[in-house]
Amino acid sequence: MANLGITTVGEAKEIRGMNLIAAHSHIRGLGIDTETLEPRATSQGLVGQARARKAAAIILKMVQEGKIAGRAVLMAGPPSTGKTAIAMAMAQSLGPDVPFTMLSSSEIFSLDMSKTEALTQAFRQSIGVRIKEESEVIEGEVVEIQIDRSVTGGHKQGKLTMKTTDMETMYDLGTKMIDGLTKEKVMAGDIISIDKSSGKITKLGRSFTRSRDYDAMGPDTKFVQCPEGEIQTRKESIHTVSLHEIDVINSRTQGFLALFSGDTGEIRSEVRDQINIKVGEWKEEGKAEIVPGVLFIDEVHMLDIECFSYINRALESELSPIVIMASNRGNTRIRGTNYKSPHGLPLDFLDRVVIMPTYPYGSEEIKEILAIRAQEEEITLSPDALALLTKIGQETGLRYSSHLITTASLIAAKRKANLVEIGDVQRSYKLFFDQERSSQYLQEYEKKFISEEGNVTFAGGAATAGGGIGWKFRKGGMGFCIIKAVFSCSYYKKRLGGWGEECLVMIMPCILKVVILIHENRPGSSFLK
Repeated sequence: MANLGITTVGEAKEIRGMNLIAAHSHIRGLGIDTETLEPRATSQGLVGQARARKAAAIILKMVQEGKIAGRAVLMAGPPSTGKTAIAMAMAQSLGPDVPFTMLSSSEIFSLDMSKTEALTQAFRQSIGVRIKEESEVIEGEVVEIQIDRSVTGGHKQGKLTMKTTDMETMYDLGTKMIDGLTKEKVMAGDIISIDKSSGKITKLGRSFTRSRDYDAMGPDTKFVQCPEGEIQTRKESIHTVSLHEIDVINSRTQGFLALFSGDTGEIRSEVRDQINIKVGEWKEEGKAEIVPGVLFIDEVHMLDIECFSYINRALESELSPIVIMASNRGNTRIRGTNYKSPHGLPLDFLDRVVIMPTYPYGSEEIKEILAIRAQEEEITLSPDALALLTKIGQETGLRYSSHLITTASLIAAKRKANLVEIGDVQRSYKLFFDQERSSQYLQEYEKKFISEEGNVTFAGGAATAGGGIGWKFRKGGMGFCIIKAVFSCSYYKKRLGGWGEECLVMIMPCILKVVILIHENRPGSSFLK
């Protein structure tokens, strides 16, 4: 491969257009030195986690060199320690030619397709095929276009004169080529390229010799040099597609339309086997090259034992990407089983995994991350407000603290201020609870919420003073059964069209339950038990 260095993305903020500011939109890359692979303290939106970033850079280097495939990497660490951020940085650094698929574990479970099919599609999306294609191209400067239109409206004919710095040639034009030239608005002085196999016309620009033809030109006008040598040449073009895209196109008659609609459905294994054989033939003939990409599975502990069994087998196959997973769990139960394991992964699967740990951020790192987030959201924080947000981030979490930036800016905008002060952060902190204060609130008002047994307490304003009436409807109690009997009578009467024999048979169990409860009820007890 020509370029083995890790792609670095510029620090300058690009124009986002219609894209919204996401949780990781400030990340531009891994922020490492391309020569030594040493992470910088703060670079390209990433702060801290030097060990994890260096490990990710080494894996990234091996991916780009094609030396690693069919491996599994687990990023393990507490919440808000930058696991997903490092994965996003890897995606930015890989560039557009290496496939990178991000997946959440909950996306696997669907009623439309099976778990194994969803995982198979994700695996094959992460494997690229770089196809090399040679085509004959006519490239040169247009000297003259002559079009003869028939008076009777018949076929159009014409002649096209093209030149390079060394030669000049005239071509006869048919109706299709004339329509193509008209569509591209080709005129004398343009540099064009014509693919002989498909007839596609590409307008490359305008010749420098015609730069003085017009006094004013639009911003889209691009001047290029007149080509040298032969007009008709052979060019090699490279297309990178994923195995999943090839699967979808070959799975049905108009499969390419499913790529845009997203309705791929389940693809038969026979189709995939034939595609694997064909891609293998292309590889032997030198027409194609396999590009193993990266599959990132977030919240991997949410997968069940069947999914882990499938991934175990898929990693051993010939066409397999690098699987990077993230988990914030400790010793927890594996989904679909009754036993516990570190990070919620089976022990036999953990043997195949390389683990990258992430550690909680320090106060200075939290302060730097919050400053980057504020800059990304174009919010100006006062030093006191940033210090308070840093303290909140240490005590509650980085996510909650970063969420307060936006809410505090809206409070500041309400008083028509451009600078977020410490009072705005304090007010936002009082309005929105973090998880610790939310649990305290639940403990304080526990009796007012619906309990695990389904009990609901209806209490009036006087009930808190001790003089109100508290009614409890317990599931299986007399009050519950009376209400159920009344609703059953109304429902079956309306459904069956009257008080027929069938209706009485349907509501009889509820009526008998009420009679038994009245008979067993002690004298003087509350009717609504």
